[in-house]
Amino acid sequence: MSTTPSLDKPAHPAPADEPPESRTQVRGLWVRASHVALPFGSLLLFLVLWQALAASGTWSETLVPPPAKVWDAFIDVSTTHDGVRGYNGTFLIEHLGISLRRIAIGAGIGIALGVLFGLLMGTVGWLRSLFEPWITFLRTLPPLAYFSLLIIWLGINEEPKVTLLAVAAFPPVAVSTTTAVSAVSKSLVEAARALGASRWDVVRDVVIPSALPETLTGIRLAVGVAYSSLVAAELVNGLPGIGGMVKDAANYNNTPVVLVGIIAIGVSGLIIDGLLLRLERAVVPWRGRT
Repeated sequence: MSTTPSLDKPAHPAPADEPPESRTQVRGLWVRASHVALPFGSLLLFLVLWQALAASGTWSETLVPPPAKVWDAFIDVSTTHDGVRGYNGTFLIEHLGISLRRIAIGAGIGIALGVLFGLLMGTVGWLRSLFEPWITFLRTLPPLAYFSLLIIWLGINEEPKVTLLAVAAFPPVAVSTTTAVSAVSKSLVEAARALGASRWDVVRDVVIPSALPETLTGIRLAVGVAYSSLVAAELVNGLPGIGGMVKDAANYNNTPVVLVGIIAIGVSGLIIDGLLLRLERAVVPWRGRT
């Protein structure tokens, strides 16, 4: 009696191809992980190179202090040590908070005026011809060029600092808003008017939503310009304040404290820019999509 040999079945069947959904999830996890790992990796590399440069002895520690000394300076200006409270009697977080308040007030005024002028210049042609050269002139001036004049006019208290930050933040918002309003589709405006919309209705329902993405970009730029003008704004009577702390420490060649102040300004600026970017994505989620 003959039997037909049967084919042996594998004990473990070959796995099916990975579904597209799983591959997409893995790819998304990798992208998110790389967004976190790459900045931390670059920071670690920067610290290693910094330590190697400081240890090489090419420059003295007064010019290039090692990271450990900068960390010690951070602890000193953030706590009470040897009977001294922070730096010049004020903690680092307090210096930073005072400067952020100045930026909030000054940049807030500049941004509000920039949006208003941008809407007016974008909708009224003769206003744009009248004001645009002056705004361009103001945008090209470095803050130190007119800060001394502000001190002569306004004194050495808070007024010249806030005014300087407002003047620095105004042009980017005004220019971006004007450009965005001028680029609004004429067909949308004409369609709204054909449906009976008033001039204010067109501005509110058509012009502002269309110009909002570029306006938010201008606001982010304005905040960055205000940050870059912070030390200049606090050159005179800037203590307490993070820019004043940097300037005062530089007068005494206290490089670790200068670096602490610079890092504090940069980190706080990154945080605020990230918050503004999240706001932009929440308010105009259609940006970048077709």
